[in-house]
Amino acid sequence: MFEPMKLVDLRSDTVTQPTAEMKNVMLNAPLGDDVFNEDPTVNQLQDYAADLFGMEAALFCSSGTQTNQIAIKLHSQPGDEVICDALAHIYLYEGGGIAFNSGASVRLLQGNHGRFTAEDVIQNINDDNVHFPASRLVCIENTINKGGGVCWDFDALKSIQSVCKKNNIPFHLDGARLFNALVAKKENPKQYGELFDTISICLSKGLGAPVGSLLLGKKEHIYKARRIRKVLGGGMRQAGILAAAGLYALRNNIERLSEDHLKAQMISDALKTCLWVDSIYPVETNIVIFKLQAQTPPSQLLQYLEQHNFKAVGMGSQLIRFVFHLDQSFDDIERLGKVLMEFKID
Repeated sequence: MFEPMKLVDLRSDTVTQPTAEMKNVMLNAPLGDDVFNEDPTVNQLQDYAADLFGMEAALFCSSGTQTNQIAIKLHSQPGDEVICDALAHIYLYEGGGIAFNSGASVRLLQGNHGRFTAEDVIQNINDDNVHFPASRLVCIENTINKGGGVCWDFDALKSIQSVCKKNNIPFHLDGARLFNALVAKKENPKQYGELFDTISICLSKGLGAPVGSLLLGKKEHIYKARRIRKVLGGGMRQAGILAAAGLYALRNNIERLSEDHLKAQMISDALKTCLWVDSIYPVETNIVIFKLQAQTPPSQLLQYLEQHNFKAVGMGSQLIRFVFHLDQSFDDIERLGKVLMEFKID
């Protein structure tokens, strides 16, 4: 009997499905009401994550957008200003949430694939002047989605933290794919816990949980964050069924991220042989962003890929993004490489 070819989804690592083992722990998770702080599995996840980063407390939320937006709101007041890169997820992909939720303005830095310097921050902190919004928060993203999954240099982050401390400005990390950076750079979560006031980590990308993110910080931050989460409609009841998946992901799926990084490197190498490719962003983790030659319509490549059972997305300006994750086998990646090398422009 003919067996249809497997559909391989390259659009994002958010499309991953929970494994049988993960579903089993979800099915058997002890449950309670998390709004009353009585869900034992949520509490276990929060304690585990806080301990992993050496931070005081954590809050389980439905998404990374929610954890980021809560952090921005707890660190700022309406009329304040948030400093971040022009490629930052909090600015580009969170529905205008900085303005909608916090009433804050944004100072955009023009970094290198989303990475900026301590000097950039210094030059963009506003004077204490009634005409200017108060500079109240510096945010960085690691890895940087729109930068092609590149990682920050830890010493650069330490330099930015020094500027923040000197100017009494909180430092927030959008760590949606932080574990990819930790694995790639062989760094320790506790290094980051010492550096940032608040950290957002996502469980539903490369770690493979179906839903959920965590906000980490001091107890006073998380106490305030819980109230903000409630106001945003984010209070969940028997959330332990989701938290169990996140706990399993943190315990079992971090080190395997290196496999996704290898998949990305394999496809980057294949793309280097394709004449219709203009350039490829630096590949450090599980994301490959490449630019097509001017005469290559992105729609044509995307349609060709779909005909061969690969889903991908365009990023504008002739850019295509592939994201690699646990639901793709190395056989899938080898097939993708062959399909790409056989592509011809009409």
